[in-house]
Amino acid sequence: MLKLNLRISMHLSPLIRIAALLSFACLVSFSAFAAPQPARLTPANLAVIVNEADPNSVEVGEYYLQARQIPAQNLIKVKLPTGKVQLSAWEFAGVRSNILTRLGPEIQAIVMVWTTPYAVECNSITSAMTLGYDAQQCKKTCDPGKPSPYFNSEISLPYTSLGIRPSMLLPVESVEQAKALIDRGVFSSFRLLPSSAYLLTTSDQARNARVPMFPKPMQIAASQLTIQRIEADSIQDRKDVMFYFTGKISVPHLDTLTFRPGAIADHLTSSGGDLLGKSQMSSLRWLDAGATGSYGTVSEPCNYWQKFPAPSIVMKHYLQGETLIESYWKSVAWPAQGLFIGEPLAAPYAGTTAAPGP
Repeated sequence: MLKLNLRISMHLSPLIRIAALLSFACLVSFSAFAAPQPARLTPANLAVIVNEADPNSVEVGEYYLQARQIPAQNLIKVKLPTGKVQLSAWEFAGVRSNILTRLGPEIQAIVMVWTTPYAVECNSITSAMTLGYDAQQCKKTCDPGKPSPYFNSEISLPYTSLGIRPSMLLPVESVEQAKALIDRGVFSSFRLLPSSAYLLTTSDQARNARVPMFPKPMQIAASQLTIQRIEADSIQDRKDVMFYFTGKISVPHLDTLTFRPGAIADHLTSSGGDLLGKSQMSSLRWLDAGATGSYGTVSEPCNYWQKFPAPSIVMKHYLQGETLIESYWKSVAWPAQGLFIGEPLAAPYAGTTAAPGP
């Protein structure tokens, strides 16, 4: 990170400032989580994009259709270079046009089933697919980003309402791990267990930009969730992780944690979204450890909180019963550089029956 951005709303438009202020209400009260659950995305609303040149992509895509009972017509096949982490804006324009012209109006969201490519120049492939390539952001990646119209909204059909389709990458480096990730997303709807949200303030001051967005410690009985704010560089030996938000270059002790099905976890740092990079911990490590969704930036964002998931907003929407892809996308104000990865339809709080833990 190159600088510390403490003036949270300085660069926001009036509408985004209002949304940010509303999100701070979540720090005081989570009573909204008891409200009736909104409509959410369904398998029929999701397009599954696979790369014909990648056998892992094809196999996992077919598995996903079966696991989620996604209509066969929602499967879209494209041909992309394998092993190439970044596409040029020109290359991506053709890929995106090919995909979008094949989608019907019922398709509200997209999952791309591959590991690479995951960037379009300085943009993530998920933001470029959803909002279009943002050339302005690439002129200086540390500049403020373009506001997302989906940020902290109550919209349940984003394509119908806004003309955008939130997208997520489902990595397939390992077919076995990809199928296990899908299974965790499916299982998340079966049984609600007592869980915890771990919100860490670390010794890395530059990467604590989201701390003001942390909700206060509390127990939410209806959701069987305990919110814990902890001053530490990491946690270990916890068996009930549903949320884990922190700020570090690398997060240790992930192998000692047990994540609940549907868990969301990420670390604020410069290049977590550089999935195959070596300079900082890849967001893939969260999925390897058992999380169902994660996030990271693919180019140097500087530490504007607006370029990362706001924990209070992620949790608000997730606990209202929305899917992982909806909740995560709605939590990022400036998403151009941010890569969303995981199983998009996970929804552990969508009408599940509460059950005691083991």
